[in-house]
Amino acid sequence: MQTGQGYAIEDKTMRMTMEKTKRRVKISSIGVYVPPKILTNADLEKMVDTSDEWIITRTGIRERHLADESQATSDLCLEAARRALDQASLKIDDVDLILVATSSPDTLFPSTACWVQKGLEATEIPAFDLSAGCTGFLYGMIVAESLILNGTCRRVLLIGGELLSKITNWKDRATCVLFGDAAGAVILEESPDESGIISFFWQADGRLADLLYLPAGGTRRPASEETVRQGLHYISMKGNEVFKHAVRRMGEAALEALKRAGLKPEDVTHFIPHQANIRIIEATGERLKLPPEKVYTNIDRYGNVSVASIPLCLEELRAGGKLKKGDIILMDAFGAGFTWAAIVYRW
Repeated sequence: MQTGQGYAIEDKTMRMTMEKTKRRVKISSIGVYVPPKILTNADLEKMVDTSDEWIITRTGIRERHLADESQATSDLCLEAARRALDQASLKIDDVDLILVATSSPDTLFPSTACWVQKGLEATEIPAFDLSAGCTGFLYGMIVAESLILNGTCRRVLLIGGELLSKITNWKDRATCVLFGDAAGAVILEESPDESGIISFFWQADGRLADLLYLPAGGTRRPASEETVRQGLHYISMKGNEVFKHAVRRMGEAALEALKRAGLKPEDVTHFIPHQANIRIIEATGERLKLPPEKVYTNIDRYGNVSVASIPLCLEELRAGGKLKKGDIILMDAFGAGFTWAAIVYRW
């Protein structure tokens, strides 16, 4: 008969063995695209009743990048995808799925993923969009992981792209100061070692949908002269309510994902939160008791680029040589729906 201590040693050995043999999905390359045009807070001061000090204090944003009139979301996604493929020395035919996370599609149908497929001159590769607000990129990673581990796909091209400037009311000072345009793409495939996705947590609550949404343009309120006159084709957001839910849910998601990974906040090397608002980022970091140097931010330079924010942060860390083998990365997001998710990832 074994003692209780013996069972504990045996259980620990079994967990370590499972940890070493568990199949994982990793990011093998990253590509990002940010339009060159910059809109500063000083520019916004000339457009609406606001000030640089007010914007920085409330949001942490100093400038944002905007696409030009000729560009659609797929154009931004296409450039990011090409860069991800080039970094991995792959051709589009080496990919088994094109998955685009976006809330600002080129068209309601076909999907933006299909427009990207056309731009890449690919044929017969499955392609579809995923709509989960600003959480879409993390939702996309979770979906891609499942498809890869169950053998449906070998490689997935996941793109998070937004062109929010075209659905932003530039006369509404509460929202126009927030958003920017960008795209980030990653190639996901099975990892040969322990690097990759360790755990995740995702949830949603549709009861709160009308706190952050695009009121018109769908089947509930089809486009009409009246919906255009009322400005219902622009982002509608109740900022204070969104803020409260975001702080709560991002904190919960991060802690649960860490728990599922068998880790604690102090084990995190880099915390990459969705770049929505500096106050949300700081409040979430404080809840996790993370020192500021572990919390990555670039919101001051790009604003809220929705699903593109996390891949953009990842690429900046990678390109800056700040990601080391074995680093624990905690990614966390909250978006329209409401949706929220967190992923624990070993680099």
